[in-house]
Amino acid sequence: MKETVLSMNNVTMQFGGVVAVNDLSLEIYKNEIVSLIGPNGAGKTTAFNVITGVYAPTNGSVYFNGNKIIENYPRGKMKHLYSGDRTKICNEHLEPTPDKITKLGIARTFQNIRLWKSQSVFDNVLIAKHLRRSSNVFSATFRLNWKEEKRQREETEHLLDILDLSDVKNDLCTSLPYGRQRRLEIARALATEPSFLLLDEPAAGMNPQETEELTEFINKIRTQFNLTILMIEHHMDLVMDISDRIYVLNFGALIAKGTPQEVQNNPVVISAYLGEEKNA
Repeated sequence: MKETVLSMNNVTMQFGGVVAVNDLSLEIYKNEIVSLIGPNGAGKTTAFNVITGVYAPTNGSVYFNGNKIIENYPRGKMKHLYSGDRTKICNEHLEPTPDKITKLGIARTFQNIRLWKSQSVFDNVLIAKHLRRSSNVFSATFRLNWKEEKRQREETEHLLDILDLSDVKNDLCTSLPYGRQRRLEIARALATEPSFLLLDEPAAGMNPQETEELTEFINKIRTQFNLTILMIEHHMDLVMDISDRIYVLNFGALIAKGTPQEVQNNPVVISAYLGEEKNA
């Protein structure tokens, strides 16, 4: 039996009268690479923001490794504005902050690269390691945590070596070519020691060669770090090459799911996202 790592159950995200995600349910199994695709504005990044605690859903729940980590229901003015299925309204309010979500083992990258621009490659990754520190203000002030600090610096060195970034570790991160900045952002996410990684358009802005290298890189880190990956992507070649399964959103609602071949041949997807078929 497949082991479910993450599930979203009847998640709706409504901003005033605008429904960005509409009754979304999905399951991600251990060690899968699953893609979430759809036109611009389909609600993909909003779904990521719910999973990572940036937004509390208007309604619905999220489970991680069998434990409920997020749940909400329409409250306040939204009680009257809510346009979702009222027979599926939840009854608990559970709204952890993004740092708590990350500590559970969920990490993400962003559509627009968000590196610490004034920091070196090494420091960008080391700072992310601080999430796992056990030191406090007192121990840090008096350097009582030097062993932990030494270990994390060594782990950072090792991670950069694995991801082929050690040769630029002392460079300012913004001096890197675009493709390597993307790789650095993924390295920073891996520094938090996740088991579940969300990639928001990792191939955005890349040329075909960089996209091909990224495909190999994602497969490499899945195996090497024993990861489960959920990815938003518009590059269909990358999606079809790398995905075990695909979920398709349109106007916030799930319209299809399945293997790459099933989704590619689905007439609803062809119409909504990949374009209408034309007669020769």
